[in-house]
Amino acid sequence: MDTPLREPTFLILAALAAEPMHGYGLIREVAVLSEGRLSLRPGTLYGALDRLVDAGLVQVDREETVDGRLRRYYRLAPAGDTALRAETERLRHNVEVATARLGKRARTPRPAVRPAVEGLA
Repeated sequence: MDTPLREPTFLILAALAAEPMHGYGLIREVAVLSEGRLSLRPGTLYGALDRLVDAGLVQVDREETVDGRLRRYYRLAPAGDTALRAETERLRHNVEVATARLGKRARTPRPAVRPAVEGLA
Protein backbone atom coordinates (compact mmCIF):
# COMPACT_ATOMS: atom_id res chain seq x y z
CA MET A 1 0.00 0.00 0.00
CA ASP A 2 1.48 3.33 -1.02
CA THR A 3 1.61 6.55 0.91
CA PRO A 4 -0.10 8.81 1.49
CA LEU A 5 -2.36 6.66 3.61
CA ARG A 6 -5.95 7.72 4.00
CA GLU A 7 -6.69 8.99 7.50
CA PRO A 8 -8.82 5.97 8.56
CA THR A 9 -6.07 3.59 7.42
CA PHE A 10 -3.40 5.64 9.18
CA LEU A 11 -5.40 5.65 12.43
CA ILE A 12 -6.15 1.91 12.26
CA LEU A 13 -2.44 1.19 11.84
CA ALA A 14 -1.60 3.64 14.64
CA ALA A 15 -4.08 1.95 16.96
CA LEU A 16 -2.61 -1.46 16.22
CA ALA A 17 0.94 -0.18 16.80
CA ALA A 18 0.26 -0.23 20.55
CA GLU A 19 -1.21 -3.73 20.86
CA PRO A 20 -3.45 -6.27 19.11
CA MET A 21 -7.11 -5.28 19.13
CA HIS A 22 -10.47 -6.66 18.12
CA GLY A 23 -12.90 -4.75 15.92
CA TYR A 24 -14.89 -2.92 18.58
CA GLY A 25 -11.67 -1.95 20.36
CA LEU A 26 -10.35 -0.54 17.09
CA ILE A 27 -13.52 1.48 16.54
CA ARG A 28 -13.15 3.02 20.02
CA GLU A 29 -9.40 3.62 19.69
CA VAL A 30 -9.71 5.31 16.28
CA ALA A 31 -12.34 7.63 17.77
CA VAL A 32 -9.96 8.45 20.65
CA LEU A 33 -6.95 8.98 18.37
CA SER A 34 -8.95 11.26 16.08
CA GLU A 35 -10.45 13.13 19.06
CA GLY A 36 -13.91 12.14 17.88
CA ARG A 37 -13.51 13.41 14.30
CA LEU A 38 -13.61 9.90 12.85
CA SER A 39 -16.22 7.34 13.78
CA LEU A 40 -15.82 4.05 11.92
CA ARG A 41 -18.85 1.89 11.32
CA PRO A 42 -18.31 -1.86 11.65
CA GLY A 43 -18.80 -2.49 7.91
CA THR A 44 -16.25 0.19 7.04
CA LEU A 45 -13.76 -1.11 9.62
CA TYR A 46 -13.97 -4.75 8.58
CA GLY A 47 -13.70 -3.84 4.90
CA ALA A 48 -10.59 -1.81 5.69
CA LEU A 49 -9.16 -4.64 7.81
CA ASP A 50 -9.73 -7.13 4.97
CA ARG A 51 -7.84 -4.81 2.59
CA LEU A 52 -5.04 -4.27 5.11
CA VAL A 53 -4.70 -8.02 5.69
CA ASP A 54 -4.63 -8.62 1.91
CA ALA A 55 -1.96 -5.92 1.57
CA GLY A 56 0.14 -7.57 4.29
CA LEU A 57 -0.01 -4.55 6.62
CA VAL A 58 -2.16 -6.20 9.29
CA GLN A 59 -2.30 -9.81 10.47
CA VAL A 60 -4.84 -11.80 12.44
CA ASP A 61 -3.33 -12.22 15.90
CA ARG A 62 -5.82 -14.66 17.42
CA GLU A 63 -9.48 -15.57 17.67
CA GLU A 64 -11.48 -16.28 20.78
CA THR A 65 -15.12 -16.89 21.60
CA VAL A 66 -16.74 -14.42 23.97
CA ASP A 67 -20.39 -14.90 24.95
CA GLY A 68 -20.84 -17.34 22.08
CA ARG A 69 -19.47 -14.90 19.47
CA LEU A 70 -16.17 -15.09 17.66
CA ARG A 71 -13.84 -12.20 18.43
CA ARG A 72 -10.89 -11.75 16.07
CA TYR A 73 -7.86 -9.77 17.17
CA TYR A 74 -5.61 -8.01 14.68
CA ARG A 75 -2.01 -6.87 14.99
CA LEU A 76 0.32 -4.69 12.99
CA ALA A 77 2.42 -6.73 10.56
CA PRO A 78 6.07 -5.81 9.90
CA ALA A 79 5.07 -4.22 6.56
CA GLY A 80 2.40 -2.22 8.41
CA ASP A 81 5.01 -0.96 10.85
CA THR A 82 7.16 0.15 7.91
CA ALA A 83 4.22 1.84 6.18
CA LEU A 84 3.14 3.61 9.38
CA ARG A 85 6.67 4.85 10.05
CA ALA A 86 7.02 6.11 6.46
CA GLU A 87 3.68 7.91 6.59
CA THR A 88 4.54 9.41 9.97
CA GLU A 89 7.79 10.80 8.55
CA ARG A 90 5.98 12.14 5.47
CA LEU A 91 3.44 13.92 7.66
CA ARG A 92 6.16 15.19 10.02
CA HIS A 93 8.04 16.68 7.06
CA ASN A 94 4.87 18.36 5.77
CA VAL A 95 4.17 19.85 9.20
CA GLU A 96 7.74 21.17 9.46
CA VAL A 97 7.53 22.77 6.01
CA ALA A 98 4.16 24.38 6.71
CA THR A 99 5.27 25.57 10.15
CA ALA A 100 8.38 27.17 8.69
CA ARG A 101 6.35 28.89 5.97
CA LEU A 102 3.80 30.17 8.46
CA GLY A 103 6.64 31.47 10.63
CA LYS A 104 8.09 33.39 7.68
CA ARG A 105 4.67 34.78 6.87
CA ALA A 106 4.22 36.07 10.40
CA ARG A 107 7.62 37.84 10.32
CA THR A 108 7.33 39.29 6.82
CA PRO A 109 5.45 42.58 6.75
CA ARG A 110 2.82 42.66 4.08
CA PRO A 111 2.42 45.76 1.91
CA ALA A 112 -0.68 47.72 2.75
CA VAL A 113 -3.42 47.32 0.21
CA ARG A 114 -4.76 50.66 -0.91
CA PRO A 115 -8.49 50.78 -1.36
CA ALA A 116 -9.69 51.31 -4.89
CA VAL A 117 -10.96 54.78 -5.62
CA GLU A 118 -13.96 54.91 -7.87
CA GLY A 119 -13.89 57.09 -10.93
CA LEU A 120 -10.12 57.13 -11.37
CA ALA A 121 -8.61 55.43 -14.34
